[in-house]
Amino acid sequence: MKLPEEGLLLRIFIGETDRYKGKPLYEQIVLTARGLNLAGATVTRGIMGFGAASRVHTAKLLRLSEDLPVVVELVDTEENLNKLLPFLDEVVGEGLITLEKVRVIKYRHSNKDTM
Repeated sequence: MKLPEEGLLLRIFIGETDRYKGKPLYEQIVLTARGLNLAGATVTRGIMGFGAASRVHTAKLLRLSEDLPVVVELVDTEENLNKLLPFLDEVVGEGLITLEKVRVIKYRHSNKDTM
């Protein structure tokens, strides 16, 4: 897949304990994006954050089981990312979704077969 130089970055801010059909929501978002043939997705787990309710979530030593923030990031064309938006509207009950323009410098993958 080739990405144009101008693309969009879709960010989804949710909690790591958020679920959809019994599985982690971030996992379902990534699998749905893959099923839609989007360019790729990355999930990052935060060590501290707060949202609209102003409740602080942190990974301090004695609070490892807290609901830490998770960010799912996808870069693709506007047309492709728009395919994912109805699913996100359905499954993200609490969180934040942003969309911004990005300049794609390089998007490559190895031609080698991986195991």
